[in-house]
Amino acid sequence: MKRIAKSSLIALCSITAASAVLAQDAAPPTPEQAAQQAVELRQGLLKVMGMYMAPLGGMLKNKVPFDAAVAQKSATHIAQLGTMLPDVFQTDTRKFTTLKTKAQDGIWTNQADFAAKADDLVKAATALGEAAKTGEKGATLKAAGAVGKACGGCHDNYRNK
Repeated sequence: MKRIAKSSLIALCSITAASAVLAQDAAPPTPEQAAQQAVELRQGLLKVMGMYMAPLGGMLKNKVPFDAAVAQKSATHIAQLGTMLPDVFQTDTRKFTTLKTKAQDGIWTNQADFAAKADDLVKAATALGEAAKTGEKGATLKAAGAVGKACGGCHDNYRNK
């Protein structure tokens, strides 16, 4: 798990750094290139978020032992990443039909609801962090389930399968 986490973060940082270097030396990106960069950025953020969701899902399914410290760490990072969701979805990529994305149009036609769902995720993750601080397994897992539900609320409405 830690190996995946580090490699995902390294890959995300490498892409970001390479994009910044290339952007300095090149002409401004075309609209399609900018849209592709936006898709890659948001997919990277969601992969990192998934990395922190994975141990919570494992605990909820009894596939990994309960660990309050891991739950608290995941909660902290999910809350931080959740605040970034509306930012990374600012670029409307709907008109670029060649891009590989699962984002639904509703993200841009109902940005207020999308932002509210991201805020719900942040609140749920914050509550998970508080529950995990107690070390109480039942309360922590219940709060972890709420984080999963908040993720699902956004996926159900704004993500193609």
